[in-house]
Amino acid sequence: MGPDPQYVGKLHSNSDKGDGSVKYILTGEGAGTIFIIDDTTGDIHSTKSLDREQKTHYVLHAQAIDRRTNKPLEPESEFIIKVQDINDNAPKFTDGPYVVTVPEMSEMGVIRTALHNMDREAREHYSVVIQAKDMAGQVGGLSGSTTVNITLTDVNDNPPRFPQKHYQLYVPESAQVGSAVGKIKANDADAGSNADMKYTIINGDGSGVFSISTDKETREGILSLKKPLNYEKKKSYTLNIEGANTHLDFRFSHLGPFKDVTMLKVIVGDVDEPPLFTMPSYVMEVYENAKIGTAVGTVTAQDPDTANSLVRYFIDHNTEDNRYFTIDASTGTVKTAKIFDREETPWYNITVAASEIDNPGLVSHVPVGVRILDVNDNPPELAREYDVVVCENAKPGQVIQTITATDKDNSANGARFHFSLDEGLSLNPNFTLRDNEDNTASILTRRRRYSRTSQDIYYLPVLISDGGVPPLSSSSTLTIRVCACERDGRVRTCHAEAFLSSAGLSTGALIAILLCVVILLAIVVLFITLRRSKKEPLIISEEDVRENVVTYDDEGGGEEDTEAFDITALRNPSAAEELKYRRDVRPEVKHVARHHPSSSLDSINVQEFIKQRLAEADLDPSVPPYDSLQTYAYEGHRSETGSISSLDSATTHSDQDYNYLGDWGPEFKKLAELYGEIESERTT
Repeated sequence: MGPDPQYVGKLHSNSDKGDGSVKYILTGEGAGTIFIIDDTTGDIHSTKSLDREQKTHYVLHAQAIDRRTNKPLEPESEFIIKVQDINDNAPKFTDGPYVVTVPEMSEMGVIRTALHNMDREAREHYSVVIQAKDMAGQVGGLSGSTTVNITLTDVNDNPPRFPQKHYQLYVPESAQVGSAVGKIKANDADAGSNADMKYTIINGDGSGVFSISTDKETREGILSLKKPLNYEKKKSYTLNIEGANTHLDFRFSHLGPFKDVTMLKVIVGDVDEPPLFTMPSYVMEVYENAKIGTAVGTVTAQDPDTANSLVRYFIDHNTEDNRYFTIDASTGTVKTAKIFDREETPWYNITVAASEIDNPGLVSHVPVGVRILDVNDNPPELAREYDVVVCENAKPGQVIQTITATDKDNSANGARFHFSLDEGLSLNPNFTLRDNEDNTASILTRRRRYSRTSQDIYYLPVLISDGGVPPLSSSSTLTIRVCACERDGRVRTCHAEAFLSSAGLSTGALIAILLCVVILLAIVVLFITLRRSKKEPLIISEEDVRENVVTYDDEGGGEEDTEAFDITALRNPSAAEELKYRRDVRPEVKHVARHHPSSSLDSINVQEFIKQRLAEADLDPSVPPYDSLQTYAYEGHRSETGSISSLDSATTHSDQDYNYLGDWGPEFKKLAELYGEIESERTT
């Protein structure tokens, strides 16, 4: 330390004679800045104060050279300068000040408590100053200090305590079930989870009426209502409430118990309440068709308060716009205001309200259902309109229809129906009725065969009565149509238009068929007219200046080419002797005489005759140069055996089955029925 450079050391070479011919050079760490050298003497000095805590040593290189030639006199050498330590730094606490937490009541440690059983609740924070000295505290040493802040952490060493042993709470009887009616709290000197607690109602006459829960934030006990209160029945309740810690530390169990009990008295306040009906709902009954003003039933309500005020009744017309009922304001008797029909509306729902005369604003409501009882005021009637059909070939006693009835009244007045024919009329010779005694009846035929031509519609009056008190009856008329049926009973036709309907022909189809027929007739007439115009000969006149050009006005060939050959000879064999020439062309060559066999006309062979005429047509040069189809309408002489048809034996007994005629189409239906009836009557 000081303003002058500090001598460090000296360099010297054996080649140095002291005449100044040797030059010393210093290189390396700090050379020329921190360390300087006298190049003649080799003395080394430090120009700055050195700090060992920053750098402990320096590495330098020294060399001696000839000052005149600048050549090294010795090899370069290395040397190290070490910095010696002196006590120039006082001790320091690098992390201070320190913050330490020590559980209260802890044993002594590295930093030991000076007091036994230190209580956090009495004092929570402490500050301690700590000093450190070097040189073992000798004179001339340095020192440093720091602060340690000590906080005592909490343990559960304090039980909860209620500030009072008796509490009182006022709750009005109108309090809603489930609502909070009060709060209670026990104090705990501990903090955090050590102060958590749970409240419980351990006994008391109100344990079933009230419940208690714990607010985790405020650690208060919330008292709630479980059942409705009634001042007139019970005016107060007594509850014993316990508050206990939920996290216990058994090291401090000797300080317990960690719970406390207090008594809470709940006083029920009287509130003016609306009238209370004796039943939650009412059901009343009245017969339909009852006179206006008939009593239906009575509702009853009372004031639940001790004052027992009078009650006034009225119907809430907001729910009943038509006002079917009235009520006596004093007695609560419900009466009819209209005449009811059960079949129209069997049930009515109204709302009756009751209020105190002294306090009309307090109103209570009750639902009332009115059932309309049935009276047998509707006669029975047929369940639907029946389309009854009877076949022409029906047999006596055959069931043609089963009918049922309905009654708008309920089962007590219409469950059993009785069917019969109208007794005021004479005995019906055509049909009868059978009561099946199961609320159905059957219509039966009374004779064999019905004819549409004589009568196609019958009317049958049916009388239906119910089993009500008094019984009611009604008369209905069934319309019975006579129809033609198949053998299996299927209806084929009931009137003239039905045949076309059964064939599946609508009115539009019939019109289309008629149009087709008219068009066909027009085509036939046009065709005949054209054919008649073709019968003029096509022979070319000799006066025609044209060459031999033959013009044909028809196509030739085909079944309709009857002009190319005259077949009248084939229709009558006796005309075979007469020769016919074709009229469509003019023969240019003389015809060869045709010879016919000398056989008699009665024994002529048609096959041979046809072959002969075919050969003549092939060899005839006057025939047009195209093929033509010849049509022959001659079928030969009558057979000597006679007819073998079974139709001639209709009057004789036969085992012939004529049912197959029904499969030939509608044209043979009637024939099949006639022969079928003859056979059936013959067997009976």
